[in-house]
Amino acid sequence: MRAFLRLIGRDLRLALRQGADAATAVLFFVLCVVLFPFGIGPEPNILARIAPGVILVAALLASLLSLERLFQTDHEDGSLDLLALSPLPLEAVALAKVAAHWLITGVPLILASPVLAVLLNLPADGYGTLLLALVLATPLLSLIGAVGAALTLGARRGGVLLPLLILPLYIPALIFAAAAIDAAVTGLEPRPHLLLLGGLLAGALPLAPLAAAAGLRAALD
Repeated sequence: MRAFLRLIGRDLRLALRQGADAATAVLFFVLCVVLFPFGIGPEPNILARIAPGVILVAALLASLLSLERLFQTDHEDGSLDLLALSPLPLEAVALAKVAAHWLITGVPLILASPVLAVLLNLPADGYGTLLLALVLATPLLSLIGAVGAALTLGARRGGVLLPLLILPLYIPALIFAAAAIDAAVTGLEPRPHLLLLGGLLAGALPLAPLAAAAGLRAALD
């Protein structure tokens, strides 16, 4: 457990030292959402109607930005080989890097989302569900993304293959998160959609590190 936490701390220190991943993800998230009112007009009712989908799709795309480098930097400088030889199982290495990725990109997106919800005139009834949906969806995106990043590690045009591979897998998270927010805004019960989203996260939590570790072993062989 200590090695697992040390690996998370190492990735956080590297990310904070570079300072690019979190800032880039949040800036992209904000710009992507801000562009919509310019494109479709400032009509409050229309913005309120599309707000859940716009925020979630923008968060999904923003989380993609740093996924390609999730394992690539360690692979290029040889750190991944050392991690594979360490006592920490490769599955735990993958999970630690997913946790660091979520803390670096997912948490800032969650914190920025209420401001963007105000910009898009999302009704106040949906704010709590929006935050809860993002708390459940963003780690799920990191887990699924880690599988794609591991499978495309070392591949030619891996940066192109990665979104093609994982974007279809993001669709269930997008559907359930948007449905939960829509239900809260329209006065319906968002709990069933959030439970389904939580079920996806609970399933991905043990399975995604296993799949990512298998992809890493294939890349290291």
